[in-house]
Amino acid sequence: MIEIQAIAREYLDAVAEIEELSFSCPWPRESLEFLLTEQATGLVAIEDGRVLGYVGMICVLDEGQIVNVATHPDSRRRGVGRALMSAIEQLAVEKGIVFLSLEVRESNIAARSLYTSLGWEECGKRKNFYSKPTEDACVMTKSI
Repeated sequence: MIEIQAIAREYLDAVAEIEELSFSCPWPRESLEFLLTEQATGLVAIEDGRVLGYVGMICVLDEGQIVNVATHPDSRRRGVGRALMSAIEQLAVEKGIVFLSLEVRESNIAARSLYTSLGWEECGKRKNFYSKPTEDACVMTKSI
């Protein structure tokens, strides 16, 4: 059974590994430590003691910016991303967040479909936002 819990220092190595496996320009472990601070929130999905994925959010006043969402390649297509996104949205509500945003690669159809199915809307693009390869980002938002 997949369990969602707050990110803790003990999970950072696994989160960094998932980041490395998931993104062409991954955040280094030191940057992921930001998810442990008061300005951010991070959640991990765990099953049998193994981190399957994580999500991170920066909170400013009543807005939340989802900065990272990733699932270990071995655990994709199992509902881990959906569980993480649902949990971070619930946590956002508890924190008084009323508006969420994120960027996603234009070519990441699976992620865009997931977000859309959860009520997110595409509201714009950021030209050449990503590198390796250079690609536009779709900006997606959700009012909660």
